[in-house]
Amino acid sequence: MAISLADLLAVSSLRLEPAGGAPASDTPIGWVAVTELEDPLPFLSGGEVVLTTGVRQTTPAAQRRFVRRVSEAGGLAVGFGVGLSHQRIPPALLEEARRVELPVFEVPYETPFIAIGKIVADSLSAEHYSRLEDLLRGHQVLAAALLGGGGMSRLLEELAGMLGTDVALFQYGTRIAGGRAPAGMVPAGTDRSWHRVPVATGLKDRCTLVIAEPYAPAAIVDYAQSLISVELSNQARRRAGERVTAGQLLQDIVRGALAGPDAVARLGSTGLDCTGRHVVVAVEVASGQRKALRTLPLPEDCAGVLTALLDDRLLVLAPEPDGAGLGTRLGAYLHAAGFTARVGIGGAYAQPNGLRWSYFEARESLTRGGPVNPPNRLSLTSLLLSSEDVPLADLAAEALSPLADFDAKHGGGLITTLERYLALNGSVAAVADALQLHRNTVRYRLQQIADLTGFDPAVTADRVHLYLALNVRALR
Repeated sequence: MAISLADLLAVSSLRLEPAGGAPASDTPIGWVAVTELEDPLPFLSGGEVVLTTGVRQTTPAAQRRFVRRVSEAGGLAVGFGVGLSHQRIPPALLEEARRVELPVFEVPYETPFIAIGKIVADSLSAEHYSRLEDLLRGHQVLAAALLGGGGMSRLLEELAGMLGTDVALFQYGTRIAGGRAPAGMVPAGTDRSWHRVPVATGLKDRCTLVIAEPYAPAAIVDYAQSLISVELSNQARRRAGERVTAGQLLQDIVRGALAGPDAVARLGSTGLDCTGRHVVVAVEVASGQRKALRTLPLPEDCAGVLTALLDDRLLVLAPEPDGAGLGTRLGAYLHAAGFTARVGIGGAYAQPNGLRWSYFEARESLTRGGPVNPPNRLSLTSLLLSSEDVPLADLAAEALSPLADFDAKHGGGLITTLERYLALNGSVAAVADALQLHRNTVRYRLQQIADLTGFDPAVTADRVHLYLALNVRALR
């Protein structure tokens, strides 16, 4: 630690004598300034011991003014060298020092000012070296905590110990590691009891390191910030790769290309035990946000589950008891993170084929449009879609493409009219009321649908075909 004024006066070899003004404090000395100027204030920054022989302070007024200017600059003390221009410290200088409570000490003629400066400089150098050593040790401790198996939680634990306060890490507005910082606190920005340090990850994730107040800026935080940035970027890359790989595996299972013992073994390599019942939770976001699903971290209470990317959706495979709860938590998390998202939940099944059915249930539940959609029995449409042997998508496109083309060119509203007609059990009056149209307009549009597609909505068999086609279009 840098030497204080009290310590400096206690150095016997200097033979410094307190002369009054105010008691010597334990405040560390920032520097030693030697000056013979009448007004030293422009050349002081605060925290200095000012040494002078008073060669320019020849009058009581000048002496008083000199002391005032040192005090105004934030100086710690005045050391007055005697035996040159003054045989003792001028009374006016001491009187003014007592008034402004500035310590004054006498420097004997035999003690050169440079000796005082050297002692202070040596103490500052030793303190600086000690701080560098402490910082280097801190770097080593944080790196070892992160790379030694403890991960982000251990790093933050060590950082909290170094700072003597609590720390936590947030991404997308949710705590992902660390201590007791309240969830939801960071995005609001209204809680002033936490100091915020942004962490760059290359993602739009609002990543923030929060440190509980009182907090004094420390160089170790800059290093921790860099470590966290690198680690989170590495985690994001790993998640993206793992989700793509898991998505390819689930795609084979969903399409029936991988089944039986081979599927069990492949899933086992991801850590998924197929003997237990699992739920597939599907997350669908707005088209402009889909890229974020590749690297999106899950909240702390969702850790340890298998995630995958399939058909631009994030799939989360959770053990049976936690399926519905996980879907609800994910929905709340995504909403708080600013995503326009829907969550679909499938049923709980065991074995690879069970995951297949759960996936189709989760995907179909997304079509209900709620923020979080619980599972339901599979519709005939989804059952048909689960078989790659049935070219249902092609049949749907063949039936509906003429309507979509006509609507795009003429704004005819034929697909909307067909959807309402089927949803309202073929009631022309109900469709007219729902779409604010004349009944004859509805009848005219239904005739256009029959002419363009070859399927008459009024005929039961044709109506079933069109109903399936619309459902396939929605699921795809």
